[in-house]
Amino acid sequence: MTHATDSLIEYPSDFPIKIMGPTHDAFAETIVGVVVQHDPTFHIDKLEIRPSSKGNYTGLTATVRAINREQLDNLYRALSSHPMVKMVL
Repeated sequence: MTHATDSLIEYPSDFPIKIMGPTHDAFAETIVGVVVQHDPTFHIDKLEIRPSSKGNYTGLTATVRAINREQLDNLYRALSSHPMVKMVL
C-alpha cells in the first residue's frame, strides 16, 4: 500500500501523458516508439491525436500503463529530451 506522501498515483494505473510538438508526418509514430520503450503494453489505440487550430503543432495524449514512479519519470525524461517534442504535461 502506498502512502499519500509517496505518490498521488496508485500503481498500476492508466496514466494520460500529453505531448506537443511541431506537426511532422512521423511525429505520432516516433512518439509511440519512445512510449513503447517504457510501456511495452502500449498500443496505438491508446493514442489521441489533435492538430492545433492552425495545424502548426500536434498534440498527442498517450495513455500509458504506469507501473511505478521510476517508469513514469524515465518516460517523461525521454519525451522531454526528444528533439521533436516541444512540451510534455
